[in-house]
Amino acid sequence: MRDVRVVYRKYDEKLHWHQWMRYLGEDEYGVWLGAPAGSVSQRGAEPEVTQEQAHVQLFPRDKWFTAIFNDAPRYTEIYADITTPVEFSDDVVTMIDLDLDVIKRRDGTVFIDDEDEFAEHQLKYSYPPDVIATARETCDWLFRAVSTEEPFLTVYKTHLDKIR
Repeated sequence: MRDVRVVYRKYDEKLHWHQWMRYLGEDEYGVWLGAPAGSVSQRGAEPEVTQEQAHVQLFPRDKWFTAIFNDAPRYTEIYADITTPVEFSDDVVTMIDLDLDVIKRRDGTVFIDDEDEFAEHQLKYSYPPDVIATARETCDWLFRAVSTEEPFLTVYKTHLDKIR
């Protein structure tokens, strides 16, 4: 398996979360990468964070989100970031994090996070109206989809099995 660098940036191009993950494959939902328990991620230049759980990440083509699927013991089962469409190269995936997150806890609770940050950054970074509208539409769709549609129900589990 080859390693791929995952790089999230903010709208001003400032480095946000980044890490190395293993390429697991691609299907109709997008590119799947995974990281075993004990892998590290980092926000900007802050200290690295060690992940206690294995996780896989979906990078759809031509969609405005990415999604992380966490193994136990993490209390968040699914963590979807609203982003610009992912840019792909052989060993790097990159996108702009647009602040909004849809989170599904292991108990089934679903909520939208960071709406305040999204509102602040619309002004701070002068998000264009089409970016605001598409981010909001994607967030609203994901809020429903994480509990009712694939790959959020069972598909991700086959990829998680590859990385445990």
